[in-house]
Amino acid sequence: MKKYPKRKLLFVPSKRDYVRGNRPSVSCILCASRDGNPNVENLILAKDKYVFVTLNLFPYNPGHVMIVPKRHIIDPRSYLDSEVKSIDKWTRRILDVLDEIYDPSGYNIGYNIGNTAGASLEHLHLHIVPRFKNEIGFIDIIGGARVHVDDPKLAAKKLRQKLNSKSRAKKEKR
Repeated sequence: MKKYPKRKLLFVPSKRDYVRGNRPSVSCILCASRDGNPNVENLILAKDKYVFVTLNLFPYNPGHVMIVPKRHIIDPRSYLDSEVKSIDKWTRRILDVLDEIYDPSGYNIGYNIGNTAGASLEHLHLHIVPRFKNEIGFIDIIGGARVHVDDPKLAAKKLRQKLNSKSRAKKEKR
């Protein structure tokens, strides 16, 4: 039988409390974020009448964005047509902005529905995860851990600026 090397772990202390369930005392982190609750980190990039767009606080890769319906729902079959249109609009806009800022070579886009599928929150949200050629680096291989090269707070600032400039340009064309 083939033996695999043991994975070493690099600790990310900021995520340890979250994984252990030590989260802000709110009924839903995404609803609290939507409502501007000061007990949760605000990484919202943009919003409209139906959804908001936020950076993932614990991203898989730089630029890991989530599109979240403002209504607290847990199943995409519960979407209203207006929410579906809004999600589609924001997906296209976010992809354009991520292309400009990060120039990824691909994307993973999808939902994690249910704890078994990796959902750590019940409130439905669509993940957009930029993927990069050669994203596995020295530490990933030797250390068996992922290294993030972009702070989510700085990434949120860059993405907000780019989304705002695109919105202004679109309005000026009208």
